[in-house]
Amino acid sequence: MKRFFPILLTIIIALSCDSDRINNKNPYIPNYNFEVVIDMNLPLYSQLQYPSNAIYIGQGGARGLIVFNTGSGYVAYDAACPNQNISSCSTLQINGIMAVCPCDDAQYNLFTGESPGLPYPLKNYRVTQSGSSLIIRN
Repeated sequence: MKRFFPILLTIIIALSCDSDRINNKNPYIPNYNFEVVIDMNLPLYSQLQYPSNAIYIGQGGARGLIVFNTGSGYVAYDAACPNQNISSCSTLQINGIMAVCPCDDAQYNLFTGESPGLPYPLKNYRVTQSGSSLIIRN
């Protein structure tokens, strides 16, 4: 029994540690494969160098991307409203540290990606940093 417990604990820890997986299951937003590279030295993206700033990029994802500097790293979300069918009003708008869906006025916190009371959070994508470039991919 003494040998069984450490083995079981090791198996549980090994199976629960998968930091590269992101759950992107959302019935309203289709999965697209893409890779977007952002050079933060360019004036268009320079505000990403400061914490709590977000920008909209019209490429990648279903309706473009929202890239946000959390202060400890970067997150990228699909700019499509996560609780709405894709339509003419379903592109999120940035308002400070919130993303607002014009269809239903739902507000999503860019730090967490969540909106209280709604079933689906913002759809997030992998972000890696290489020097002054951000690489966003799905």
